[in-house]
Amino acid sequence: MIRTKHTSFALLMALASITATSQMATAQSAATAEEAATFEEYKAIEEALQPYIVSARTGDGDLTRTAFYDHAHIVGSIGGTVYNLDADTFAAAIDDGGPSENVRHHISWINVSGPAAAARVEFVDWGGNRFTDFFVLYKEGEEWKISGKVYNSHANN
Repeated sequence: MIRTKHTSFALLMALASITATSQMATAQSAATAEEAATFEEYKAIEEALQPYIVSARTGDGDLTRTAFYDHAHIVGSIGGTVYNLDADTFAAAIDDGGPSENVRHHISWINVSGPAAAARVEFVDWGGNRFTDFFVLYKEGEEWKISGKVYNSHANN
C-alpha cells in the first residue's frame, strides 16, 4: 500500500510537470508569435514612412502626401515661425522646398500598440536644416498612414 501511494504520488508529480511544461511551451509559442507579428508591424511602419523620407530627397510633395491621412496635421517651427499645416498645404511646402539630394535620415525608434504607433525620424541637411520629426500613425485595415506630425528644426528655432 505504501509503495502504491509513492507510485501514485510520483505519477501525479510527473503529470503536473508535463502539464506545466506544456503550458510554458504554449506561453512561449504565443510570445514568439506576438514578437514576430510586432516585428512585421515595425517593418510595415518603416515602409509607410518611406514616401515621406524619399520626398525629403526628391522634393516631391505628391509623394509625401500619400503617406498622410486626409485629416493629418503637421505642426512645428523653423526660424521661430510656427507652422500649423494640413496635409495638402504641407505637400505644397515640400514641392516649394525642392530636392535635398544630400539629406540623410535615421529612424530612431518605433513604438507599436495594436493599430496605433509612434515613430521618431532624424533628418540631417534637409534644405540645410536638421529636423527631428515625431509621427503618430494608425493602421486602418492593412495600411499604416501618418495621422499627425510634430517637428523641431533644432538650430533654426
